Amino acid sequence: MPKYLISFPSAAMQVQDHELAQVGRDAHAVIEEAKAAGVYVFAGGIDESIPPVLVAADGSVTSGGYAWAPVLNGGFTVLELATRDEAVTWAARIAKACRCEQELRVFGLDS
Repeated sequence: MPKYLISFPSAAMQVQDHELAQVGRDAHAVIEEAKAAGVYVFAGGIDESIPPVLVAADGSVTSGGYAWAPVLNGGFTVLELATRDEAVTWAARIAKACRCEQELRVFGLDS
């Protein structure tokens, strides 16, 4: 069954400080529903307080991410769903909870 990535960059979530607690509760409720439905794979957000590093094939480490790429941040959910229509439905539920649009992608798994 395909796995879908539902995500948003941090800047997309334009929520007032006093709304953050409710957004968190709403988002966690949708994740709990996904778990109960048996479609949950994992979810979380990039910890922006820890800067990225680049690791080369020889194991050397360089501070920072790719200089030419946009910053990777925000929230991510991976669900295993039978159809794209189901993925769109879940993405809409997450968008409503998070108060921002969600980007939907399908994983091309190596299996």
